[in-house]
Amino acid sequence: MDAFFASVEQLDRPELKGQCLVVGGAHRGVVAAASYEARKFGIHSAMPIFQAKQRCPHLVIVPPRHGRYAEISDQIMAILRTFSPLVEPISIDEAYVDITGCRRLHGATRELAQAMKDKIKSQTRLTCSVGIAPNKFLAKIASDFNKPDGLTEIRPDQVTAFIETLPVAKVPGVGAQAQKALAAMGIQTLGQVRQYSERQIVGRLGKFGHRLMELADGHDDSPVVPESEPKSMSSEITLDRDTRDRAQLVTHLLSQAESVARDLRRHQVRSRTITLKVRTADFKRHTRSQTLERPVQSADAIYKTAVELLNAFAMSQPVRLIGVAAGNLLSEDTPVQQELFEADEGRRNEHWEKVGRAMDVIARRYGGKTVVRGTLAEKKKNEKTVEKNKGRT
Repeated sequence: MDAFFASVEQLDRPELKGQCLVVGGAHRGVVAAASYEARKFGIHSAMPIFQAKQRCPHLVIVPPRHGRYAEISDQIMAILRTFSPLVEPISIDEAYVDITGCRRLHGATRELAQAMKDKIKSQTRLTCSVGIAPNKFLAKIASDFNKPDGLTEIRPDQVTAFIETLPVAKVPGVGAQAQKALAAMGIQTLGQVRQYSERQIVGRLGKFGHRLMELADGHDDSPVVPESEPKSMSSEITLDRDTRDRAQLVTHLLSQAESVARDLRRHQVRSRTITLKVRTADFKRHTRSQTLERPVQSADAIYKTAVELLNAFAMSQPVRLIGVAAGNLLSEDTPVQQELFEADEGRRNEHWEKVGRAMDVIARRYGGKTVVRGTLAEKKKNEKTVEKNKGRT
């Protein structure tokens, strides 16, 4: 997808179209996504927000809405599966599709790719860029060409010439250190790697050298593996200011518990282990986990456990980042030992799971913010009041 998070924000808020826009933390943290207008200023993903502001004084910053992005991502992946059952999502906005044998159903390769692009645009009003190639490595490279809204094909008889001029910096896995090591050998393109023996390349790059030699020959036998079950769900936030205010942190935990619970319901799984993630002002990372007697899926249960873990956490430093993760996942269909006399806590969890599913139905029909918890609505109202007062001063 093209500048996915930023494009979704511009889709949902037409007044942002054409704006120099980034998705990320308002004051700290990093850029999660940058619109193509922002990229003209050299702004890119993972850039610190303060640097992005320096490059573009009129930068518009919007907070991420992961639930909304996941909703559209699911829609896109479902569209891809109408062309082939072999779809391997590698991130929320990117996937491999094996179209071997699909010609009879969907026409020639390039026609099929264009049909994918057209269907995604007609159903989501978003553009994507597609790369077509004999293997995953080259398809990934091709998908980054001619963005946005690109379509690049590397035919088998073009592979050698393409690799000959491909900068090594564009090869997945070749980071800054590997680029320096290769530059010291006079290697700037992937084709130049073939001028050296495998022993020489491995001597400079270690085990990755074997992989690089294969790619230099145009070989990548890794198959497209359909989506596997997730191992965990998580949500976290880098705070605008470091804080010891537990009440503020607890409110963030409620919002994150809602997000994690939505993901659990979407994947039809429950969690046995809840983890609190904290990064303090000294940049040290702390985690605290609790394994529950029965797997849970409700935001209420996740939130309650996360708050208990936070209350037991000795806050020697102000908190910079806080997050919640749900792991040890089990399918909804997994049998669970029932208690002879159902405890109040069990009934409470079932009640909140039903509430969550009802909210999902409402969100799908009327939008994600149609129904929200009163605590979170009040938090949003207070934040808007603070921003308004800042403007007055």
